[in-house]
Amino acid sequence: MGFGDLKSATGLKVLNDFLADKSYIEGYVPSQADIAVFEAVGAPPPADLYHALRWYNHIKSYEKQKASLPGVKKALGKYGPADIEDTTGAATDSKDDDDIDLFGSDDEEENEEAKKLREERLAQYESKKSKKPAVVAKSSLLLDVKPWDDETDMAKLEECVRSIQADGLVWGSSKLVPVGYGIKKLQIQCVVEDDKVGTDMLEERITAFEDYVQSMDVAAFNKI
Repeated sequence: MGFGDLKSATGLKVLNDFLADKSYIEGYVPSQADIAVFEAVGAPPPADLYHALRWYNHIKSYEKQKASLPGVKKALGKYGPADIEDTTGAATDSKDDDDIDLFGSDDEEENEEAKKLREERLAQYESKKSKKPAVVAKSSLLLDVKPWDDETDMAKLEECVRSIQADGLVWGSSKLVPVGYGIKKLQIQCVVEDDKVGTDMLEERITAFEDYVQSMDVAAFNKI
């Protein structure tokens, strides 16, 4: 069991793979096992090892609480996947652990180059994990707007319909379609953003022009 040399690319890769489906080295809460492995790593893993980097940054946030975390530090070779040979040698005793503080104190000045490198890695990591822009769901509608009779001013009716403006609504082409007895209905296309404009809203606003409109129906509805 073990990770191998955690200061080598191979060891860090083993750690990254190990943490692919785990939040901590052992169990479901941060413990001394995490502190032991953290101190063995010593520096932020490369940005492409994002599981290891995510874990490293999380454990670093426990700087002030590390001594109070549960568990007892064991030899480094006691942690990690069972099929990796421990090449780390004898574990450092607890006295040595107390003498070495890889978290650093508030009085220590961080090397500027190391700080810059870490910030670049963190920026790359944040960029990779950021969500892609949400796709706006849209639909194409074909509406049938029927007048009261053959004496209805269809040009005025269409003008009323197109006067309806809303965020997420774009009117398209239109035509008059005979329905019988000299009556023609207005057939008009529009594109709507599903989260902003619904067919109920369109029907309510179109039929509000009651001097011209008898009814409105959705003749076709297609997702874009």
